[in-house]
Amino acid sequence: MSSVKTERLLNLVICLLSTRRPLTKSQIRQAVPQYADNNSTEAFERMFERDKDELRELGIPLVTTSEDPLFEDEIGYRIDRDAYALPQITFEPDELAVLGLASRVWQRASLAGPATRALTKLTALGAPQDDGSLIGLEPRVRTAEPAFDALWAAVRDRVPVRFTYRTARTGEVAQRSVEPWGITSRSGRWYLTGHDRDRGAGRVYRLSRVEGDVEPIGPAGSYDVPAGHEPRVMVGDTVREAPARTATVRARRDAAQSLRRRSGAVTRVDDEWDELVVHYTDEEMLAEELVGLGPAVVAVAPADLRDSVVRRLRAVVGEQAVAR
Repeated sequence: MSSVKTERLLNLVICLLSTRRPLTKSQIRQAVPQYADNNSTEAFERMFERDKDELRELGIPLVTTSEDPLFEDEIGYRIDRDAYALPQITFEPDELAVLGLASRVWQRASLAGPATRALTKLTALGAPQDDGSLIGLEPRVRTAEPAFDALWAAVRDRVPVRFTYRTARTGEVAQRSVEPWGITSRSGRWYLTGHDRDRGAGRVYRLSRVEGDVEPIGPAGSYDVPAGHEPRVMVGDTVREAPARTATVRARRDAAQSLRRRSGAVTRVDDEWDELVVHYTDEEMLAEELVGLGPAVVAVAPADLRDSVVRRLRAVVGEQAVAR
């Protein structure tokens, strides 16, 4: 299914779920952007009939009704919410663990621009909205990197930005002025592609190395993204996989199970602590994980891993001090 058709069907579902009463064809045509852009009534009729059949084949319970007196003799369309909603579901502990992991990537519901415009048009047409029915339609990506939201918005709006960046080779901190082109993930890490104004060339930046705030330095739409730019391809051509390394981490007894499952060896230190040998390739990701485990773990070696953990802990202390 093409992305254009997928977006049109999604907007149709949102349209039919977002009101508390059936909608006429004319209301649907005005509310769904892809229908409103179609000047031919016959073409709209054919497209709408195909889309109705498509939704039903996908298992979405689209029904027609003429019971609402507001429609007089005109047929209205709606989605049967009782049939559309999921029944009560229970999960085993291991299934809940997987869902918890997934929720770190997909969290909260939001509407895309065309869908938001559709809801605005429905309000103008006098159709009461029911936003609660839209939960779960379009997940929003969230990450552990604080700079993700700001850089994602900069990519979306084509806003040049400035940020502080810690280099991979030396660990030095420097300012970067960038025209963001795209954001993508690779091997569990998020990357920004863009034009580095100071260097006059395209560059790739790992989001976990962006420190502090991302500052806009120009208006929206002030540059163009190169035609055919593929962030995944650019990151794949630029980023090289780091060699495997080992870290020594102390963990409290019966804690840090995720580390224990992938550790190469576990040695008992005393009645309170075990020492784990953990294999890793990304120092920043492991440091983030260790900080997230709080006082249950202590990074022992190597020194650069300890420094990364300490740097994060100091940042947390600083944020708490500012909050007070």
